[in-house]
Amino acid sequence: MAEFSQSSIAKLETCHEDLQRLFYQVVNHFDCKVLEGHRGQIAQNIAFGSGNSQLKWPDGKHNKIPSIAVDVIPYPVDWKDRERMSYFAGVVKGLAISMNIKIRWGGDWNMDTQVKDNKFDDMVHWELIL
Repeated sequence: MAEFSQSSIAKLETCHEDLQRLFYQVVNHFDCKVLEGHRGQIAQNIAFGSGNSQLKWPDGKHNKIPSIAVDVIPYPVDWKDRERMSYFAGVVKGLAISMNIKIRWGGDWNMDTQVKDNKFDDMVHWELIL
């Protein structure tokens, strides 16, 4: 069974408790790495400027305290493996449903189960629907 590194734990601890509960379950089934939880003003504006976010500070879901968004990628990391990220998304979505946690994935923003209709893909992004 996989477990989070101290770095992943520290990042996940900046997130809403529902995201923490969910991803502690996910890592029991699928090895993964937390890339980012809460994002401050400088980091958010860098993410926006580099095209990795569509939102400037303070409008991102990562900008709340606690963060209502988290970036998590399957481990080992392979940014080009969209199929594995989609497979991972199915595991995360299934566990979220079983835990009654409403989430949105950056690979299917409109939640229509079609992953090819996104205008902006963020395959590692997960956010709570509150």
